Amino acid sequence: MSVPRRVLRVWAIGLAPVAVLVLVAVVVFVRGRWSGPDDGSAPAGPVLLVSGYGGSTSSLGVLAGRLRAQGRPVVIVPPVGDNTGDLLDQARALDRVARAQHTPGVDVVGYSAGGVVARLWVARLDGGALARRVVTLGSPHHGTDVAGLAAGVLAGGCPTACRQLAPSGPLLGGLPDAPAGARWTSVWSADDGLVTPPDSARLSRPAVDVELQQVCPDARVDHGRLPSDPLSVGIVLRALAGAGPPGPPAAAECAALRAAGTG
Repeated sequence: MSVPRRVLRVWAIGLAPVAVLVLVAVVVFVRGRWSGPDDGSAPAGPVLLVSGYGGSTSSLGVLAGRLRAQGRPVVIVPPVGDNTGDLLDQARALDRVARAQHTPGVDVVGYSAGGVVARLWVARLDGGALARRVVTLGSPHHGTDVAGLAAGVLAGGCPTACRQLAPSGPLLGGLPDAPAGARWTSVWSADDGLVTPPDSARLSRPAVDVELQQVCPDARVDHGRLPSDPLSVGIVLRALAGAGPPGPPAAAECAALRAAGTG
């Protein structure tokens, strides 16, 4: 028994809206899964703060306070021991904390080696599916001569993370600068005496690279003060908020950024 053409036509028309909905759902899923919330439009979730080599989180207190004053929930990722072990283990700790937030748009601020940990998380552990924005503070993205010297002189006395942060280390050599899935900003200071040379903290485009002295020529900020200095804190707040045009802040914004970082 054949089905009348009119019935088939009505049935096909009835299915059309369903097909459109299915297509839209597939597109949304694929875009969310593969590109992540990298356009900055995802709702702002918690800010995860990642400490550096040595594991101390006390230096993150000022930044955490300013973020909370702006109404942002803040979670400090617990260090793995003293954060001198495998950086990938630290990335796994960040991953556990990020997934425990049950939100598709976390922001991450990684201080010192914590910025390298954030890159590992996005590149190796699919953190791009959760990351909205990532800001690194004085992070030795291309290694630091200090670690290279320690690895050469101390040999086995240089812990795993120390060896991984040497400029010639295989871990950094195989890591993309700004892994897809998040908007990246690197903040660093020309006065950094621990990340040597200081411009090892640079990330290539599309990341936004911010040298403090290019914003405020009188800035005198060493490595230890990066998470608490008003200028660097103001730049972090700007980056996380997506304020201003995409790109590094102009020198004309120097005073305003310092005021924002002071509170």
